[in-house]
Amino acid sequence: MTSLMHFFTTIFLVLIPINAITHHHHFGLKSLHFTLYQHETINKTGYIIVNGVAGPPVSQTTTPFGTLFVFQDPLTRKPKHTSKRVGTAQGTSITSGLDGLQSISIAKITLDVKKHKGSISIVGVTNNIKPSNHPVVGGTDDFLFVQGYVTSSPVNLVGLTVTYKIEFHLYWPLYASSKP
Repeated sequence: MTSLMHFFTTIFLVLIPINAITHHHHFGLKSLHFTLYQHETINKTGYIIVNGVAGPPVSQTTTPFGTLFVFQDPLTRKPKHTSKRVGTAQGTSITSGLDGLQSISIAKITLDVKKHKGSISIVGVTNNIKPSNHPVVGGTDDFLFVQGYVTSSPVNLVGLTVTYKIEFHLYWPLYASSKP
């Protein structure tokens, strides 16, 4: 009985440090932070598939409630659309705000940056005129198991091609094999 109690006490004491280490979520996480620019050209890289319902007047920055929009936009290192292309953002959004300014967005972002290749998937609510945070919900290749978020901010909303600043904040959990 004493040896059995000694066995359980030893196991208990051994497991306590393991649990304490796993609670330090930010300790030892590998991370990658960078900024790219998304260039969306109406009827070239982005298309309205279904027009929403009539409501408040629409403008350069709004779409009718319920509008379904798809896109496959280039991502570049600099705000100019002629700068080096390092990725693609492809996905869809549905205007979910009655004011026409907010959409539920889903996107797969394919990247070739800082010696990393692969894709991340994001989902969230995008505001057409203010910065929006989107959680990362998955990844492939070098971005497998990645966590974090992406911030999308409008840079230029005038004309047929609009530009967004995309800030990436990516973290790999301790169990992921990555190469940040």
